[in-house]
This record gives sequence, C-alpha cells and structure tokens, in this order.
Amino acid sequence: MAARKTTSPPTLGDYQELLRSSGLRSTAARIAVLRELEAATTPLSHADLVDALKDEGYDRVTLYRNLTDLTEVGLVVRTDLGDRVWRFELKRDTAGHHDPHPHFTCTDCGAVSCLPAKSVRLSPTKGLPKSVADSTVDIQLRGLCDRCG
Repeated sequence: MAARKTTSPPTLGDYQELLRSSGLRSTAARIAVLRELEAATTPLSHADLVDALKDEGYDRVTLYRNLTDLTEVGLVVRTDLGDRVWRFELKRDTAGHHDPHPHFTCTDCGAVSCLPAKSVRLSPTKGLPKSVADSTVDIQLRGLCDRCG
C-alpha cells in the first residue's frame, strides 16, 4: 500500500487511515476493494472484482464508483493493456508514486502477469523520446504464456 512500510497484512485500521488521509470516507466497499487489490498478484478488471466480491453483496456500480474514486485520489493505478479492458492495481511503493513495471499478456488465453521492473531495461539512445528515457512509459509484452506455449 502507498503509506505502509511493514510486510504484515494491513489491518482494518490501516485501510481506514489510508482512505481518510487520501480525503475519502472510509466505507466497507472501499475497504473491500483495497483488500482485494492488496491480495492480488496481477492487475484486476472491474469484472474480476465483481466476481471476487459478489458474496459480500456489492453491486457492479458501487464497485466501479469506488475504483474510480480510489484511482482519482492516487491509491490505485488504472491500466489498459491493449484489450480495451481497464485493469486496476494498488500503488505499492512508499514514495506515493506507482512503481512502474511491465505486464505480460498471453495472446491465447488472455492471462495477465506483472513482471519485475528490472526484467525489461530501456537504454537511452539518440532519438528516443524523453518519456522513454525517463522510464515514464507503460511497457506491455505480448506472447504465449507457459501454459499455452
């Protein structure tokens, strides 16, 4: 999570403090969304969150509005991996900035994986746009995953 430095799972109080310090009211739905994103190992779509939280009684619209609110205050990052599906990830570094990392999407099954930031290196070369040289771009790799390949 953005403001956490420990490796223990966040408590209800941690989520409440994070929401309040971001200017949002602490609601059960927001805490549920943060909890799911914290536990996720890959970016989650709105549909993924609806499926994960359906037994808790949250409707699609409530979850979408909360994802939007969390994104607007900078607690969550929204990414389009080229398939016209927004996916959401919790910001996890302590400096308040999204830790940029590449994503891999299987072109067969559609599985999405987060890759370690150091797995792809960009080397500054002449003619390269400054945003690429500064590593402020999204890197998205496509191919067959181990199961499909």
